[in-house]
Amino acid sequence: MADYTEILYHKQRNGVLITFNRPQAMNAISRTILREMHHALDAAEADPEIRAVVLTGAGRAFSAGMDQGGGSPRKQDIVWPYGIPTDTTAAELIDSWRTNRGKFMRIWEFSKPVIGAINGWTMGAGSWLACFTHITIASEDAVFAQPEVRHGSNTSFMWTLLAGFKNALRYGLTGDHVDAQEALRIGLVNKVVPRDQLIDECFRIVERIALVPPETVKINLHIAIMGLQMMGHRDALIMDDQLSGPAHVMLREEFRRPLDEARLNEGTRAYLQLRDGPFQPEPFGPKSKARQ
Repeated sequence: MADYTEILYHKQRNGVLITFNRPQAMNAISRTILREMHHALDAAEADPEIRAVVLTGAGRAFSAGMDQGGGSPRKQDIVWPYGIPTDTTAAELIDSWRTNRGKFMRIWEFSKPVIGAINGWTMGAGSWLACFTHITIASEDAVFAQPEVRHGSNTSFMWTLLAGFKNALRYGLTGDHVDAQEALRIGLVNKVVPRDQLIDECFRIVERIALVPPETVKINLHIAIMGLQMMGHRDALIMDDQLSGPAHVMLREEFRRPLDEARLNEGTRAYLQLRDGPFQPEPFGPKSKARQ
């Protein structure tokens, strides 16, 4: 087995538990996590003893979204009025925002069931990643949101597919938080369980899947996935990718520049307060209540 640095790979109970293991960064999705996740999926797909994959995050988050740490263009000087990092062309920036969604499609089109064990904060691209799992179980403390739309970003069509047109727009146009019970109501998850029962609940499903012939599971998974593809799902995701670039670069200076300057000069905490402060309290989750 590969020597992973940002994920854990643990075979058990007819399946494998793949854990994002950057708890200090709330499992922000780095290039390394994506690379190691794909390697782990390849290994699981080739192993006949593994009938399904459970995907989760270590610590208090499933994933806080794309890694905004070292190397992020938003840490660099921004050229206005275009909102483009210094020494970067518009074409390069647009292309950089079009690459990650296709990596999530590896989960959606995987030949074995992928079960999301969604714990804690599940934000931005982390929420998209959760949506790409085939079966999704959430802990009671799970919180979903796309807060990046508040600073100039796109939503994901996966929210529309799962939550429906009106629910997806309610949360995709505001970036508002969705707690586990609201996520269950609108269709983002299958079930909500206590945090300490989350992994066991997912592996109970794995064990039930393992009672069905693997060929049957593969065929029935493909009936569902390919049926959606034939209805236009892949085309919608391609359109989503194409529009993600303009969503990140066609920004109004008066909206985005103060945020970038706050992050650059005062740090992430000041940036998040400036971005999210006007939206407090959130409709759901821990930030819907006054801090003790």
